[in-house]
Amino acid sequence: MVRISKWNGTGNEFVIVGDAADIEDRVAFTKAICDRASGLAHPKTDVQGADGVLFLSVNQGTPPRVEMQHVQPDGSMPDMCGNGVRCAAKWASTELDTRTIVVDTGAGPHPAEVNGHSVEVRMQELSFAPSDIPLRTANPLIAEAINGVSVTAVTTGVPHAVAFVEDVHAVDLSAIAPPIRYADVFPEGANVTIAHEGPDNNRYCQRTFERGVEGETAACGTGAIAIAAAAIKTGRTQAGTELTIAPPGGELTVQTGGERTTLTGPVKHEFDTTLDSDSSEFAVSP
Repeated sequence: MVRISKWNGTGNEFVIVGDAADIEDRVAFTKAICDRASGLAHPKTDVQGADGVLFLSVNQGTPPRVEMQHVQPDGSMPDMCGNGVRCAAKWASTELDTRTIVVDTGAGPHPAEVNGHSVEVRMQELSFAPSDIPLRTANPLIAEAINGVSVTAVTTGVPHAVAFVEDVHAVDLSAIAPPIRYADVFPEGANVTIAHEGPDNNRYCQRTFERGVEGETAACGTGAIAIAAAAIKTGRTQAGTELTIAPPGGELTVQTGGERTTLTGPVKHEFDTTLDSDSSEFAVSP
């Protein structure tokens, strides 16, 4: 039996598997448990599946660290996931009774501070360099057309193609995103994030089509950072400005400028359960 827990960061849903779990095939486990039609069922709602599984390993040093491997529903393993890191930090803070955690990812270490239900993560350095994203071009991709959509490419630990539109709610994201996500200029693909500036200053509405999920998610932390970076790069806002980014799942705060970029937002624990790791049935009893 495997002890797991379900968490969400601003609506971004993750299953967390801790140190004690012995799962030989993490990809097969993730594909089964994240399936939106037949995967893990919430005990009190009709929600099934998740946006990914976080396999965590704790090291009780000073400060405590947790190593995170993120496996997505299609079996891919991205280097970074902003809301996943925040959920990992909150889980580890509960396990270890501490507010300060460093989450180690494929994109490097991410120091985190837990304040109740809110978690702040310090992000790694952003880059528009083609070799970092990566891009099949020698020049940065800044407000250039891909399949008729003006996008800016940036890596926030994972590649994002950011497009500023008039109204994110009026866009058929499932139609416009795949041609950009699979465009030749992105040899490893890209998340597609659209945004528009809200009526209040320093606020952007967000929608993201996630690579690996192959669909829209309720929130995307790296996408929120990508919006802030692209907004600064294209002259829509100034570096050092605190931005509110509003995906469908809630609100995130992004602080840029100086020596640090931070992502802050709510994390919610949904439930704990135990599963047979060899079973294809993942219903949870109330």
